[in-house]
Amino acid sequence: MATLRSYGMDLLRWWRFLHAVDVGWDRATRLEARDFSCWIQLAVKQRKQNPEPRNGSPTAKTVGAPNPVTGKPALRDGYAPATVAHSETVLRGFYDFHRDAGTGPILNPFPLDASRRARRAHAHHNPMDEWKHERTGRYRPSVPRRIPRAIPDDRFNELFAALSSNRDRALVAFWVSTGVRASELLGVRHCDVEPGQQLITVLRKGSRAAQQVPASTDAFVWLRLYQEDLRGKVPRGRTQPLWWTLRRPHRPLAYHAAHRMFERANVVLGADWTLHDLRHSAATRMARDPQLTLSDVQWVLGHAHLTTTELYLTPTKEEVVAGVLAHHARQAERRAEPVPPPPVPGYDPESLSVLFGRPL
Repeated sequence: MATLRSYGMDLLRWWRFLHAVDVGWDRATRLEARDFSCWIQLAVKQRKQNPEPRNGSPTAKTVGAPNPVTGKPALRDGYAPATVAHSETVLRGFYDFHRDAGTGPILNPFPLDASRRARRAHAHHNPMDEWKHERTGRYRPSVPRRIPRAIPDDRFNELFAALSSNRDRALVAFWVSTGVRASELLGVRHCDVEPGQQLITVLRKGSRAAQQVPASTDAFVWLRLYQEDLRGKVPRGRTQPLWWTLRRPHRPLAYHAAHRMFERANVVLGADWTLHDLRHSAATRMARDPQLTLSDVQWVLGHAHLTTTELYLTPTKEEVVAGVLAHHARQAERRAEPVPPPPVPGYDPESLSVLFGRPL
């Protein structure tokens, strides 16, 4: 549902822009597409104002300084480059669909980027090779490469201690040990759990293929405690959902309810971690384990390309700074070591080097 909503918001912004310039969607040209691409990069984003938080929940994120706990950058006034790039991709695909169906303009208002020589996109593409998944649009902005942000172990322990129920602890333990997406874990049924094998079966977000992934022992312990808390209160059966709300009337736990639960834990720490950061944390832990190969991590995370998994090998800013400072400390210690006196005249330096095991 979140993916469909993001697609709908991209189309809604385009529709409102066309209404403002009084142009129908099927009569839009590359001139309107160019102006829209310039406008969305300069426009100030309208945000909702929450006057009072409810039930101790945090207020909406505001524009300001980075979070002091997580270090995440603050929201900007306008649309993020990733949002602008996503919008361009959605609109280009929308007009490609209607062009093929014969219900839209023949010329796509959002074309692909032309090559410098032939002025044609992918002019030197080998017809025997498959097209790459990524094809750059002419009005698509450059998106900075983002390093996945994992939760440090000490911060994760504080976050886990802030959880208020066995259900929440079981959910977080499964997320951080399996690396599955939030929606994939929330769709697990009773028949998908195998405690004896330490496996759970999830439906992958994109392909909808069923895949078994291993989980930690602690996750199954918290799961058992959570099931005892709800014994006799929720329907039991192999095809029944595994996760339920704690308040009556009990309903299957949805994504937004799980998101609010995680927000309440963040309030205690003053942090702004997200559910997807748990997936990043699991991936970072597995990718940096020398006993696991990168292809194993790729399979567990369900990545289509190994290059996506390689992002978790990138060191963070804190790790680089700590490593460079340690390097400077070693250099200072090496310079502070006493210099051995030169050998007495008459002795062969090479013989003394072999005798004492160091150059003189």
